[in-house]
Amino acid sequence: MKSVATTQWKFLQGYPPDTLAQVQQMLDGQRTGAWLLKKYPTAHGVRTDRALYDYVQGLKTEHLRGAEPVSKVAFDSKLQIVQHALGTHTTVSRVQGSKLKAKREIRIASLFKDCPPEFLKMIVVHELAHLRERNHDKAFYQLCTYMEPAYHQLEFEVRLYLTHLDAVGTRCWAAADSSV
Repeated sequence: MKSVATTQWKFLQGYPPDTLAQVQQMLDGQRTGAWLLKKYPTAHGVRTDRALYDYVQGLKTEHLRGAEPVSKVAFDSKLQIVQHALGTHTTVSRVQGSKLKAKREIRIASLFKDCPPEFLKMIVVHELAHLRERNHDKAFYQLCTYMEPAYHQLEFEVRLYLTHLDAVGTRCWAAADSSV
């Protein structure tokens, strides 16, 4: 059995050793994919950048009415999960005449085109929270749990899925949806 402190924990760093041991048992028994598919049987229906924009705007309107507007939302095939970026939020500044205009953008890794709706919501909530809170501090996570009460559990399960992808290499929901 591999050591719990191996490099395969790049997505699960900081979790307790007993949790990592349970994940290791699931990986050794090749049960992570089946467990995730049983818990989340279907992928979300958001497939285009326009649909993603509408989805993000809906959550923003529901939870962050006073926050800065988001001008662009897109799936990004160039986002590298290896760099621990599931999504990004950026501010693009341009000079227009004598004024400085800032536009906010959110990009979600295209890997998440094929994932459960709960995973997509967790990632979008995370990026939306950055509209109000720049740093990953207590206020940031309180805002995330305000928008999605199960935020921490979903974050763990997304990290478990990324660990599954890293170890096994097969996407759970892409394979499940290809038969439809």
